[in-house]
Amino acid sequence: MLAYLLNSRTNVIFIIPFILGALTVFSFQPFNFTFINFLIIPLIFFLTLYVKKKSKNIYRKKPYLLNLFLLGYIFGIGYFLTGTYWISNSLSFDDNLKFLIPFTIILLPIFLGLFFGLATLLVGPFIRNDFTSILIFSSSFGTIDFLRGKLLSGFPWNLWVYSWSWSLETIQSLKFIGLYAGNLICVAFFCLPALFFFKKQKKNFILGTIFILIFFMNYIFGSISINKNNEIINNYNYYKNNFISVKIVSPSFDLKYNLTNTDTEELLVKLIKFSEPVESKSTIFVWPEGVFTGSNFKELKKYKSLFKSSFSKNHLIIFGVNTEKEENLSMKTFNSLIVTNNNLDIIYQYDKQKLVPFGEFLPMENVLKKLGLKKVTEGYGAFSKGSKQPLLNIEGFKIQPLICYEIIFPNLSEQHNYKNLIINISEDAWFGDSIGPQQHFAKAIFRAVENNVFLIRSANKGISAFIDNKGVIRKSLSPSETGSIELDIPIISNSSKKIKKDLIFFILLFTYVLIFVSLKNKIND
Repeated sequence: MLAYLLNSRTNVIFIIPFILGALTVFSFQPFNFTFINFLIIPLIFFLTLYVKKKSKNIYRKKPYLLNLFLLGYIFGIGYFLTGTYWISNSLSFDDNLKFLIPFTIILLPIFLGLFFGLATLLVGPFIRNDFTSILIFSSSFGTIDFLRGKLLSGFPWNLWVYSWSWSLETIQSLKFIGLYAGNLICVAFFCLPALFFFKKQKKNFILGTIFILIFFMNYIFGSISINKNNEIINNYNYYKNNFISVKIVSPSFDLKYNLTNTDTEELLVKLIKFSEPVESKSTIFVWPEGVFTGSNFKELKKYKSLFKSSFSKNHLIIFGVNTEKEENLSMKTFNSLIVTNNNLDIIYQYDKQKLVPFGEFLPMENVLKKLGLKKVTEGYGAFSKGSKQPLLNIEGFKIQPLICYEIIFPNLSEQHNYKNLIINISEDAWFGDSIGPQQHFAKAIFRAVENNVFLIRSANKGISAFIDNKGVIRKSLSPSETGSIELDIPIISNSSKKIKKDLIFFILLFTYVLIFVSLKNKIND
């Protein structure tokens, strides 16, 4: 049976890789069946090796390199088909865009699958049955994931390392090495079961054992780090005079455009009710992105009296809203996070830097508009891209804001090194009851760990939570829950020298390649 499957080019190049790619979704949120990757990645490794060996005889009618590319490409299509299908749900809110849903489900994986196709194409000619080939194999996949996160607008979604979101002990070292270096290590670690099928097993097992020991030492370090951090945070006296009180509001509103004055006022009344402000208590209220969908801040000014009567001078309100400003003699619209007082005066404004392609702006707008396409979000034309802005400073807290989609970009959260807190507001109603909101939330856990800061997340129909600097969820609300959660957040010292984590990725990559070049012949001697 196995011989029949492997002798069929259709099975080896198309069917088996597609199934394996589709199964990877179970390693990520909300399933968290991480250990399936210990099966999938070794199988892709051996399929790549098999195609390399057999293309010139069994598959001799087809080009050798094309076979290697197609293997990874079809795997990638399966990978992204099941992992990102939920994106198409955002098109269901506009009847004029519903016809695009089947195309979105298919076209996005077809495009993103090219990255995995390139990975197997690059590594296929060089791998053999030895440990060093695992390193060069993981180097190719890790590099391609790095490029996927950087090229064009970038889309670093569901990197292999994200499958460890449930194991906080495993990911603590990301504070030092960064996401992409951690992802590179993960691919190699997942591929280690291939060692059982190599010849000259002794030398291979020695190297593999060293790699496993490093991984478990990393786990022990993470466990100690989390326990020590818990002791400090739970010792209230340690920070009793050095904290801010924050209340996250999760309203679970349905998406609705073209809000009337009555609609807006009803939303505000509900948000205030969920906020439960106490006049004498200094509190920062965090509302999600998208609660005033399609509305402009100027339009909210008419509700100034409602803010003034509900909140006191001891309160600050943070929420997402569209803003406008004139630049170069033209009016531009931004997706913004603003901080206001009870008088609805803007204390601070952050304009979103990473806009969602087709969601918040239309690439090649002049061409695509002629084809009847438009951005998904309504209310205004394309949003303008914001620029790097100073941190928000509240009572000595240096706070970095991130809006929705921006939380998936590790480099964006690392723009400012000396910060104490990250605030992420999000609108997850776009993705309905799919796996999208859970996967989105997992990225926030990683940003907290990488930056060693508390992270506050307020999401409409997503997961709202207080996440501490080690990724521990202190309090949370599920996508279906409404109401608020409150926490006194301590100032976590984060004054260490900035680490260039992309550089660490390249150093590790170079090390992998150097080991491969140095030992590829010696290991089989």
